Amino acid sequence: MQPDSDFRGLRVAITGGTSGLGLALVRLFSAAGAQVAFVARGVEAVERTAQETGAIGLVGDVGDKQAIYPLALQITGHLGGLDLLINNASDLGSAPLALLADTECEQLERALAVNLVGPFRLTKALFGALSAAAREGRGALVVNISSDAAVEAYATWGAYGASKAGLRHLTAIWDAEAREAGIRFLSVDPGDMDTPLHRAAVPDADLSGLGSPEDAAVEIVGKIRALLPTLRLAESGAPS
Repeated sequence: MQPDSDFRGLRVAITGGTSGLGLALVRLFSAAGAQVAFVARGVEAVERTAQETGAIGLVGDVGDKQAIYPLALQITGHLGGLDLLINNASDLGSAPLALLADTECEQLERALAVNLVGPFRLTKALFGALSAAAREGRGALVVNISSDAAVEAYATWGAYGASKAGLRHLTAIWDAEAREAGIRFLSVDPGDMDTPLHRAAVPDADLSGLGSPEDAAVEIVGKIRALLPTLRLAESGAPS
C-alpha cells in the first residue's frame, strides 16, 4: 500500500482495527498522515498495533452497549473531533458457520449486536462530532463494511448475512436522512478476503482464490477520496 498525502490531518476512527481489513486500513491511513484512533477487544493486539502504526489504540467491544459512549468520548477526545468513521468490526455469529436451524439464539444476537446495533450506536454517539466536521467544511463520512452475504442467501452464513443485510439498508436510510447535515454514508463490500474471520468461518477454504485485505483497503480509500474531495486537508488540518 502506498501512503497518500491527501489524508494528512484527517481524523479517522476504525473499529476492528487489529486484524484483517481493519488493520490494513489503520496502517494505510496512519502512513498517509491521518490522525487515527482504532478500536478492538484484545489488549495485547491493541497495544501491538498502536506501537507499530502510531495510531491511538482503544480497547472496547462495539457489541457492548455500555462501551459505546466511553469509546465515543475517547475517540473525539484523542482526535479533537471526527471526519471519518469506518464501522469494520464484525462477528460471524457461529464459527465455524452453521445452518440457521443449528445456530443458537445467542449467536444470532451476538452477530446483530456487533454488525448492526453496534455501528448504529457508535454512529449515533459520534453524530454530533461528524456534524461539526461537516459544518467546518472538512467533510464527514461514515463507511460501513458490508458483504455479498448481505444480498445473496448463502447457506450457513445466516446470522452474519442477516446482520450485514440490516447494516446495508441502515446505511442507505441514514445516507438519505443525514445529507442535509452534510454527512454522507457509504456501504462497501470488500469481497472475499484472506482474513482471520474468513478462516474461522470456513477453516478448510481454498485461500488461493481470496483477495488481500491490503488491496481491499486501497480500493476503499479510493472510494472515500472520490466521494469526499473536501477531505484533501493541509498538514495543519484546515481545509485546503
